[in-house]
Amino acid sequence: MTFKKMTLAAALTLTAGVALAANPMVGGAAMYADRNIVENAVNSADHETLVAAVKAAGLVDTLQSKGPFTVFAPTDDAFGMLKPGTVETLLQPENKDALTKVLTCHVVAADVMSAALVGMIEDDGGVHDVPTVGGCTLKASYSNGEVTITDERGRDAKVTIADVDQSNGVIHVIDTVLLPAM
Repeated sequence: MTFKKMTLAAALTLTAGVALAANPMVGGAAMYADRNIVENAVNSADHETLVAAVKAAGLVDTLQSKGPFTVFAPTDDAFGMLKPGTVETLLQPENKDALTKVLTCHVVAADVMSAALVGMIEDDGGVHDVPTVGGCTLKASYSNGEVTITDERGRDAKVTIADVDQSNGVIHVIDTVLLPAM
């Protein structure tokens, strides 16, 4: 890794509020590197909607499996920014396929820490394509110490907490729900 990449990665880590020696707190709860994504997410007061959606979509077993996974985890406030009624509609059993598509567009089948992501962004000239398990292609970029993830509709999500290490991958908390192209 070049000095420039290390500097960018360090800046991302520090601006996202991540302690270098330990996992950050998320939603008022400690996150433990020896627990899986679901075991940690259920303790975050900021991710109650995401946890309910994962349960409704039947993805609990998948996200508790070996992985590795990178999850861009939208907060409850992020879900609250969707059109009124969207979350309630997606959580209905008859909309399980649409909910699964939205959720799996937040999951990458790899363990991608911020330093690696920033390096890929730099190597690709400022924007890196991120394929998800849901078939979406997200665009990752880095500017002013922040990683931005752009969905297929052109909506931007900022990584607000990076590098929450899990036994089966990593979580990066984001401020916007990522949506697939329709």
